Amino acid sequence: MENVLFWLLPVLFLSGCSPDRTIPAVDNFNLKQYMGVWYEIARLPNRFERGMTQVSAEYTLLPSGEVKIVNRGIKNDQKKSITGIARVPRKACGAELEVSFFKPFFSSYRIVKLGPDYRYSIVIGSNRKLLWVLARTPALSPQDRAEIKDFLLKHNFSPDQLIKSADL
Repeated sequence: MENVLFWLLPVLFLSGCSPDRTIPAVDNFNLKQYMGVWYEIARLPNRFERGMTQVSAEYTLLPSGEVKIVNRGIKNDQKKSITGIARVPRKACGAELEVSFFKPFFSSYRIVKLGPDYRYSIVIGSNRKLLWVLARTPALSPQDRAEIKDFLLKHNFSPDQLIKSADL
């Protein structure tokens, strides 16, 4: 068994940057350009946003190089927010971050599609169970909606499974 682990561990560490390699993270990513407010257009259902509406995220680059994240939304007619931190992993491949709202636990945040001028983005976690469509405005243009739908369908995500905050 030790022999198998000896050969297997280096392969696991060298095999790539993220567990789900079927959708690569965006290359030529500019972290500074990603900063600012993003509105959630759609998401796959997840337990930590259950019942949330009007969700947005504000990203602020800190002097340390980390990113402060403030997620806001409405649940049961009350404004809610949570603050977290993001960092670029040591072995990042393109637009990959690690995000934590409960230190010391970090999770994968992979930007797999960016619209022109960073108008919209599609973000997934380390697997296909987490997905968000974000935009700089609360609504998308017809062209952006079409590009996003094409991308989702190409990667076997059903737009019908998404919780939508805006037309998609």
